Amino acid sequence: MVGPVETLKVERAGGVLTVTLNRPEKKNAINGAMWSELLATLRDAATDGEVRVVVLTGAGGAFCSGADLSPGGRDEGQHQLARMRDVADVCLALHHLPKPVIAKVGGVAAGAGCNMALGCDLIVASEDARFSEIFARRGLSIDFGGSWVLPRLVGLHKAKELALLADIISAAEAERLGIVNRVVPAAELDAFVDDWAQRLAAGPPLALSMTKKLLNEGLGMSLDQALEAEGMAQTVNFGTEDTAEAMAAFLAKRDPTFRGR
Repeated sequence: MVGPVETLKVERAGGVLTVTLNRPEKKNAINGAMWSELLATLRDAATDGEVRVVVLTGAGGAFCSGADLSPGGRDEGQHQLARMRDVADVCLALHHLPKPVIAKVGGVAAGAGCNMALGCDLIVASEDARFSEIFARRGLSIDFGGSWVLPRLVGLHKAKELALLADIISAAEAERLGIVNRVVPAAELDAFVDDWAQRLAAGPPLALSMTKKLLNEGLGMSLDQALEAEGMAQTVNFGTEDTAEAMAAFLAKRDPTFRGR
């Protein structure tokens, strides 16, 4: 795994890697160091065979209030376009991570923090969570992939409403819109996410990674292309030990043990 980090807390328990944004005094606003550490952590998780699932969350009762726009939060010696390419690198590393990622959202998820949550594969929010495409309130346009992912989740016109008006919406409203998968009481958030993470960690890694890729790319494909991609993925699955183990476990009426090969 990556070496010592300043802005994250990175913990592994079994196959579950929990990455906690750890600047609670700033509601986990992302500064230059955090962008770099997130990129290194996600890239490392992608190639670590022991990691089956990633949980992304925030410390101190907030998920992430977005990019740190204060003078101390940015590298003033770096051109803004270079900074935005750093943001893009993290977004792409999250999107292409060949393992399921769960966003565990308590408190505020705003701006880039909102779109970081939306860029995860599953989102579980506490009842007190709040979401906002807050960019317009800061004189900015949408970023961290929001222009790509938000219309795919809620439709074009609703995405425009959320982005142009920059309203703050409740967890219940986010669930109604299909932005989050589940809303649970704050006291149950950890246990609920732990259960999902353990279920994913016990799943077939190669099959799950290909399913994630197929779903991510499906909206940009024709049906013919999607079927061909599915066929290729399924052909790979039938050549793995994990699929043979699943078939044997089914016949023996036992739970399979997947090893990712």
